[in-house]
Amino acid sequence: MCICVDCAFVDRCKTYYAVEEHHGVKHISQKPDFQGNNPRIHINILDMPDREIGIEWDVRGCDSFQLDNGKWSRLRPGEEIPK
Repeated sequence: MCICVDCAFVDRCKTYYAVEEHHGVKHISQKPDFQGNNPRIHINILDMPDREIGIEWDVRGCDSFQLDNGKWSRLRPGEEIPK
């Protein structure tokens, strides 16, 4: 799972904005103004039905990460946390 969902900067982060782009989901912020230091993105290539290929992007590490449990959920109440 992407560590961004529990990061204090998720609503300001340019890296998370890029992850949202790759997932094709709506953005938390339209104009992120924070760039984390040394983000490490894990990319999974998945076999999907009908011989299609899926790509999963997750930030697994970032030197700027600051724990704020549930930050994403507070910004998107009632929505399912992205996997």
